[in-house]
Amino acid sequence: MSEQKQRVYDALNKLGIKYEVVEHEPVHTMEDMDRLGLPEKGTLCKNLFLRNSKGDHYYLLMLPGEKKFKAKDVAHQIGSTRLSFADEEKLKEYLDILPGSVSVMGLMNDHDNQVELLMDEDILKLPYVGCHPCMSTTSLKLSTKDLLEKFLPAVRHTLRMVKLENG
Repeated sequence: MSEQKQRVYDALNKLGIKYEVVEHEPVHTMEDMDRLGLPEKGTLCKNLFLRNSKGDHYYLLMLPGEKKFKAKDVAHQIGSTRLSFADEEKLKEYLDILPGSVSVMGLMNDHDNQVELLMDEDILKLPYVGCHPCMSTTSLKLSTKDLLEKFLPAVRHTLRMVKLENG
């Protein structure tokens, strides 16, 4: 097992967060996840690593899998300049994750709070969320409540809610 994945499991266990694990072939897109049927419908979340146009603010956007990311809408809601995908070097530096494995779990590696978590409000309606343990060969299912009330405080991150439209 990778060191990165083990650190995620250790952190969740230490916090008393129950989770389910599914091992699978590497997946890098929502289409890959759908094709494998993982995790169960209604829990799958996209995690996008973004930056503003100046490159001085970084964001992790968590949204339901079926929603579309519209950079202009999100930028307007958070009062930011234009948003785009951040580069692989910053992803590795701040979250210690490689492309294709972006996950809210990576916030445990952001010790200096360089990344702000943005979350679509519809995630709050989900009893469970699905994400990678920072590896694209595994998916986790954990309660949304535990993510919000145990994990985020433990990794010293708060979230800012955004509202994205379906499709």
